[in-house]
Amino acid sequence: MNLDRDGAIGRAAAYPVAHLATTRPSGAPHVVAITFAIEAERLYSMVDHKPKSTRRLQRLANIEANPHVSILVDHYEDDWGRLWWVRIDGEARVASGGEAWESARRALSAKYQQYLVRPPAGPAIVVEIGKVNWWEPAR
Repeated sequence: MNLDRDGAIGRAAAYPVAHLATTRPSGAPHVVAITFAIEAERLYSMVDHKPKSTRRLQRLANIEANPHVSILVDHYEDDWGRLWWVRIDGEARVASGGEAWESARRALSAKYQQYLVRPPAGPAIVVEIGKVNWWEPAR
């Protein structure tokens, strides 16, 4: 299938997990697995109830210092003819309340059954989607 930008975003949006890349203030990369939801031209993630040492996570400090982020959604199978990935680059910000936080909570609760039972309550990461790259084997 030949994807366009909207198709690549749609493919990514349907996937359950992604990897968020930020940059530490020292310049070192920092990558973590995230749950996420996409609505229109925004990608949302939130700090949820899964065990963490603190809600003041490194990814949040990184975004506050440098808002440029990349999100990678990738699919692997032993049949390499079915591999694909989508990378979304954008500008992120941290929201601890307000309309963007409510939108993030609503979008994530609609995507993940676990959040219907226990909605995320921590800060939200709000990414304005910019450049989108993707790859899949030629068919």
